[in-house]
Amino acid sequence: MSSPTRAPSHRPAAGLAGLVAGAAGVASAEATTALLDGVTSPILAVANRAVDLAPRPVKEWAIETLGSADKAVLLGGVLVTVAALAFGLGALGTTRPRLAVGGFLSFGAVATAAVLTDRTATAPVAVRLLPAAALVVVGVGALVVLLRAAGAPRGRPVDDLPSSFDRRTFLRAALAVGAVAAAGGAVSRVYGDAKAAASRLALSIPRPDLPAPPLPAGAILDVPGITPHLTRNADFYRVDTALRVPDVPVESWRLRVHGLVERELDLSFDDLVSRRLVERRITLTCVSNPVGGEYVGNATWVGVPVRDLLREAGVRSGADAVRSRSHDGFTAGTPLSALVDDERDALVAVAMNGEPLPLEHGFPARMVTPGLYGYVSATKWLVELEVTRFADFEAYWTPRGYAVEAPVKTSSRIDVPRPFARVTAGRVPVAGVAWSQDRGIRAVEVRVDGGQWSRAVLAAVDNEDTWRQWRWDWDATPGNHRIEVRATDATGSTQTAERAPIAPDGATGWHSVNVTVVR
Repeated sequence: MSSPTRAPSHRPAAGLAGLVAGAAGVASAEATTALLDGVTSPILAVANRAVDLAPRPVKEWAIETLGSADKAVLLGGVLVTVAALAFGLGALGTTRPRLAVGGFLSFGAVATAAVLTDRTATAPVAVRLLPAAALVVVGVGALVVLLRAAGAPRGRPVDDLPSSFDRRTFLRAALAVGAVAAAGGAVSRVYGDAKAAASRLALSIPRPDLPAPPLPAGAILDVPGITPHLTRNADFYRVDTALRVPDVPVESWRLRVHGLVERELDLSFDDLVSRRLVERRITLTCVSNPVGGEYVGNATWVGVPVRDLLREAGVRSGADAVRSRSHDGFTAGTPLSALVDDERDALVAVAMNGEPLPLEHGFPARMVTPGLYGYVSATKWLVELEVTRFADFEAYWTPRGYAVEAPVKTSSRIDVPRPFARVTAGRVPVAGVAWSQDRGIRAVEVRVDGGQWSRAVLAAVDNEDTWRQWRWDWDATPGNHRIEVRATDATGSTQTAERAPIAPDGATGWHSVNVTVVR
């Protein structure tokens, strides 16, 4: 007796079925998210959990290696993983359709758990579940339809697979499901993250009551390649935990000031900007900035002094901290003393370089605090200021190995010449920037090949909260050379040569570049 003949495998088509079904489910979830307020899409929720649970060294590697592309890489990685698993489950569905459906349901369970625990969501639980429900219903339904069109068995033995594959039937089913995916993508594109952009476009920031002093003569050095004194918005560094920029229109934004205060404040955007607005040029620095790194920028900010809001609320005795909260759930803990200091203009900023805050830099309002690293002082998409005590809370980065208080360390950077540059022997300009916010820069020194330190020429002081450009002219001789720089702040403290990592409170060490001088 001859053995039964197994039907030819249609795994590639079934794998495609899984991929298309997964795309339809994801697109439907994204469309549902776009139509609701205060919810997070399943894909973004899973990625957010990955960010929150990732070990600190992984986060630091991603920021240093990938820069501003780290968010796109993570989201892309989640999507590629989902696509690969969907394809694999689709292929499995040719012989084990129930197992394939079970796999899709497992994905739905993971997505549901991520959505329910996502720190960025603000909607009621029942509303948060709707995108995950769309993912499961559309994804599983599409998978079943496409697997049947691909010839998957309906509970029959493996050897009883159909011997023919109707490509036309499968193609019609795939196109129908693909149309669902395309429609979901279109809805997400049209309605997702659009409210804040429209709100910003229509917004006009009032003129500041206290404008910044004019930039002094000599504050900008004429050296090709040096970092500009003011950083364009498009070039300003971005380091935060938001994988997708929060969509926060002015019309629904509120700022709550509460905690250890005499009077709680609940301010609309109009309420905020009706108060005293001041304009200041302030340099911000990220704690993730390595020695010589580019996570530092200088901008002109307009906002309401935080001390004005705290005085209006009336701070009670015993408070020593302010916990700020972002619309996406991020929190930072700032020393109260830094926010009420009359000599330090900490702001709830609403404008940056003459225009409303860019969406990715915190629109409609963010904190800007001179002299402190951003993770303790520069909360974007700000919605809450809670006056409290450090002993009573932990901010987002504190349990992840970072210091509770983090004053900016005196630092300097060589912009010109670039690392491994080839320059011609003779007079060569060496130039860059140095910063020590809320103290100011007194001196910058440069040396070559470990020799004597030489004083650089400093640009005129803008204010103690901004960086200073510097320049030193080098009589370069042929060969390979190492150039180092160090700065001294206005208190007389010179930056240390000792190398320290980013954690727990900022990197230290002298920046250096290696160059080749040719005749």
